[in-house]
Amino acid sequence: MRAVGNDPDIFAQATEGIRGFVARSDIALSEVPAPARLAPHSIALTAEPADTDSDAFSGRFVLLHDPDGVDEWNGTFRVVIFIRADLESELLHDDLLRQVAWSWVTEATSDLSILELGGTVTTNFGESFGSLGQRPSDGFVEVRASWTPTELAPKSPVDPLVLHEQAWITCLEMAGGLTPLFDGVVPVLSARRRG
Repeated sequence: MRAVGNDPDIFAQATEGIRGFVARSDIALSEVPAPARLAPHSIALTAEPADTDSDAFSGRFVLLHDPDGVDEWNGTFRVVIFIRADLESELLHDDLLRQVAWSWVTEATSDLSILELGGTVTTNFGESFGSLGQRPSDGFVEVRASWTPTELAPKSPVDPLVLHEQAWITCLEMAGGLTPLFDGVVPVLSARRRG
């Protein structure tokens, strides 16, 4: 099955819906310049804690559109997300962390109609020594994922592409230790580094 979307107005409609999306009050969204080389049309947003004193998590959402389609996408649209969250070192040493982080993506997209889901999870941590040995270890997890939406025609008051933006927000909630929307997905609430 190949994703559809050759209507010339479909990207403008998607952009309007994505710009109009209202996230939860503790996440601040901003539109930023989108990558120009990946597709003829694109829009990008960033997310960070609304509390400007916190840098516990950050993220980026990019919607790409090529009316001619891209073979690797198996469609004309592609969603690309990035998430970064600070974590306690003991969680970063957990062998299951990468699988848990990837489950944020698979759970958040489980109700969406998508193709070609793929991505990577990276963990990084630092430990201080010598005169800095009393500093607590710290680190972060990064999740990069992308997928091709397959249902683009609105069938409800909610633009289907906005649901993909919501999936990104759901992943941020999991990574940032915010209240999760999905049962059975492990948030990092108790292990996230506290400011």
